[in-house]
Amino acid sequence: MKKRKAKYTDEPIGKLKIVKDFLPSPKDLVLKEETTKITLSLTKTSVDFFKSEAEKHHTHYQTMIRALIDSYTSHYLR
Repeated sequence: MKKRKAKYTDEPIGKLKIVKDFLPSPKDLVLKEETTKITLSLTKTSVDFFKSEAEKHHTHYQTMIRALIDSYTSHYLR
């Protein structure tokens, strides 16, 4: 499959809506639940951030990423 290149223009993007910051802090991303294995490609910057935060809080970075996604899901399921 061929990648499409994004075309950007210097035009107004329309009416903006400010969304309340509902994401938890990194220390709140340490929970245990049943999981399903998937393959996911993330940027090196994101992975490095989570690895660093996980080390500070003595947990695994994958657990923190999973909790972040779970928090996002819970917010939109309401």
